[in-house]
Amino acid sequence: MPSSYAAAAAGSSSRKPNRNPTAAAAAGSSSRKPNRTPTPTAAAATARPQAPSPSPSPAPAPPAANPSAASDSDPSSYSSSSGDEADLTASDSATASVVSAYLSVAGEGADLSKVGIFLSSAARRRSPPCLICFDPIRPSDPVWSCSSSCFAILHLTCIQSWAHQSASGAAVPCPTWGCPKCRFAYPKSQTPTSYLCFCSKTVDPTPDPWILPHSCGDVCGRRLNANLDSGCEHTCLLLCHPGPCPPCPAVVPNAPCFCGVRREPRRCAHQRYSCLGKCNKRLSCGLHRCPVNCHDGPCPPCAVRGKHKCECGETMEEKLCSERVFQCKRECGGMLDCGKHRCERGCHGGRCGECPLRGRRTCPCGKKDYPKLECDAEAATCGSTCEKVLGCGRHKCPERCHRGPCDETCRLVITKSCRCGGLKKEVPCYQELTCERKCQRLRNCGRHACKRRCCAGDCPPCSETCDRKLRCGNHKCLSPCHRGACSPCPLMKTISCACGKTCFEVPCGTEKNQKPPKCSKKCNIPRLCRHKLECRPHKCHYGACPPCKLTCGEEFSCGHICKERCHGPISPPNPEFTLKPTKKKMEKQIECTPGTPCPPCKEVVLVPCFGQHLGQERAMPCSKWRPFPCQNLCGNPLLCGNHYCTKSCHVLEVPLNQPVGDPIVSVSKENALAEPCEQCDLPCQRVREPPCSHRCPLPCHLSDCPPCKVLVKKPCHCGAMVHAFECVFFNNLKAKEQLKVRSCGGPCHRKLPNCPHLCSEVCHPGTCPSVDQCMKKVNVRCACNTLKQEWICQDVLKEYRNSGRDPKEVPKSQFGVGLLACGKDCKKKVKVPDPELHLRKSQETKSPAVEVANVPKRRKRRDRGQEVKVSKFQEVKAYVLRVLLIILLSIIIAAGLYLLWKGIFRLSDWMNEMEVQRARQRHPRGAML
Repeated sequence: MPSSYAAAAAGSSSRKPNRNPTAAAAAGSSSRKPNRTPTPTAAAATARPQAPSPSPSPAPAPPAANPSAASDSDPSSYSSSSGDEADLTASDSATASVVSAYLSVAGEGADLSKVGIFLSSAARRRSPPCLICFDPIRPSDPVWSCSSSCFAILHLTCIQSWAHQSASGAAVPCPTWGCPKCRFAYPKSQTPTSYLCFCSKTVDPTPDPWILPHSCGDVCGRRLNANLDSGCEHTCLLLCHPGPCPPCPAVVPNAPCFCGVRREPRRCAHQRYSCLGKCNKRLSCGLHRCPVNCHDGPCPPCAVRGKHKCECGETMEEKLCSERVFQCKRECGGMLDCGKHRCERGCHGGRCGECPLRGRRTCPCGKKDYPKLECDAEAATCGSTCEKVLGCGRHKCPERCHRGPCDETCRLVITKSCRCGGLKKEVPCYQELTCERKCQRLRNCGRHACKRRCCAGDCPPCSETCDRKLRCGNHKCLSPCHRGACSPCPLMKTISCACGKTCFEVPCGTEKNQKPPKCSKKCNIPRLCRHKLECRPHKCHYGACPPCKLTCGEEFSCGHICKERCHGPISPPNPEFTLKPTKKKMEKQIECTPGTPCPPCKEVVLVPCFGQHLGQERAMPCSKWRPFPCQNLCGNPLLCGNHYCTKSCHVLEVPLNQPVGDPIVSVSKENALAEPCEQCDLPCQRVREPPCSHRCPLPCHLSDCPPCKVLVKKPCHCGAMVHAFECVFFNNLKAKEQLKVRSCGGPCHRKLPNCPHLCSEVCHPGTCPSVDQCMKKVNVRCACNTLKQEWICQDVLKEYRNSGRDPKEVPKSQFGVGLLACGKDCKKKVKVPDPELHLRKSQETKSPAVEVANVPKRRKRRDRGQEVKVSKFQEVKAYVLRVLLIILLSIIIAAGLYLLWKGIFRLSDWMNEMEVQRARQRHPRGAML
């Protein structure tokens, strides 16, 4: 711990500024408690003499949170935001005394808003009620505080009962119990057994009116950051307090950023930060660096795309660098070490490995070994019983040693019991036995029966809704049906003033005894007149708002403003606030007072004539204005915008020169006197942009001419096709773009002048660029056409020019002939006759046919449909066999009937004997006689 930090902790209890008694007692509580063992820090503070320098002024209280936005986990939401001034001053002083040691290290700008909320609530002696029993928590009551996130304060006896019911109330004991407010799960071993202070150092703290309730008054000393990986080892400097500890105020001189490039001094609570530069760490691929800004945690996978090979190296795909190791979908197919089988695995790297059929080989059932069996030979069956365990797990396969899997269905008939044990029956092993009896055991809720057929005793949890009324008396429990008491109502009730800006929240069920807060905010009842923002604001109130005293200022439809006193509607009065928001009194709805309409406009205006000619206006009241015709011509511009109307003054149907926002609308299409102006029938005489030879097809108009859509035909550069372009499109292009658009995009198709080939370039203007650089292959022969080679066309042209011949004069069929010198095998030098030469060539190309011996010849197709003749002996033999078969069947049928007849007689005799025995058993005395 830094020396300055330790000194501030030691001096927090020795400073004694002039404060009120509450603040002084809170600051020096550790030195005025002889019955309590002082901590080393407090003892050092007591032994130190008072510093001669004046003590620092009390730190201002942390800003209170907005009451309307307070959450249900903040205890300040249980108290009014507009409390008494004396109580507020005392709470601020007590809060300042508790946080003075912290502010001496962290400075005045430290964030203590959440801690201040808990301290202010505790200093006002207005703790929230217990969420389990709804009774108020007194300073002398033993309490328990949740240490997870909500820091709720509950009665110790209530939380002990709650934990016991949560852990052992269900049918199956639960190893955990949850906080009634935040539902944080605590193990059963952490069930509170004793009354501890907030910092858990003092057991059964004695109530002291000079310190916070349930506090020991010593330095808190809890670890500021519970995360061991954060690097913070400092402890809290505040006095024992409720709620969370503030962030660590110590300064780390060289705190590195996430990427480790930048180091700067930072607060210990905020020592992990981002420098906003590039991370630039080496990624997991080992090839690239992280492009993301400085960040916490591991770098993202490498997102650089590239072409990578799969593990077998046969497939190349474009993938992310982080996914460069992948497997293709093809099978390996490589030869195994045995040289007889191929690898059946998918794509993999390295060797395929050994053959899985090598090594110890056994028969299918595994009883007989074949140590010297090759991998390509199939192991024979041993002939004994298989005896592999079947799918049931209890019986073995009764078949002989066989290949393939055993039958999964065990068909051995055994005696089975149903799940509940109420039925026993012989059924096949694979068949499950269930009875129809419904389970009558109670479920874990202890209220409803299981009702499941043939239940094995593991009854499922109750699926019904609890639906019991909660302690609040307003809602029902919506949890699944359970044992014990229901959870407290999680809802909060908001009690607000008339405007709703000053409010506080209380747990549901405790709102009946609350009083409405006093509000000093402005009234939020909106005025119904138009002076919502101009009227003098007044405070929140009950009843009707005062009347408006401003000028009406309502705007007429003509555009003038009403100069009478405001006569608009008056808002309805605000109903009286009730002390029980859930049971509001049924009052009669008071409607707003309607206002009177504005009188007709009396402003004097100048009314123009029908044609709105200058100098022809007449003065009249605005509410009685009427348009009139004058003696001038219309003169209104026509729709074409180039000519004017020559009619007499008339009402304009479509005005073009009316100013924007003119309140006097004397022209309209809906006016019965409206008359259209003349129509211009002249053709358009404008010059098009861009200029072209086509004229505009529209009549005389004001707007720009439409673009020329006439199709212009332009051939491509090679002359293979003709393009059709719109005139406006082609004329807007530059010279280079026009040449580019005219290209057909295909091969040039123009014959090169020096060789028989066509130009291979894309359609282009001008001469072909590859006149002497043709790269096509040409078959070059000797003069006798015996030798042949492939040359590039430009080499052939060079050879022709070197020999003094012009390539243009060579015919297409003779192009490349005679450029090679004849060799030894040519016809002219060897001088072999043509017949012998052709015979030699045919012998070289002919390959001897391979005859396959001992192959049966197929029967000709014409012999397949012929009938096979049957001899006389074969007919007699077939007839005798049929007769013998009929005789044998007759003997078998006769023997069967005889045995059936004998069996019926024996059965009849046996039944008679049984009847006699039964009669003897019924009448034993008559049988003896």
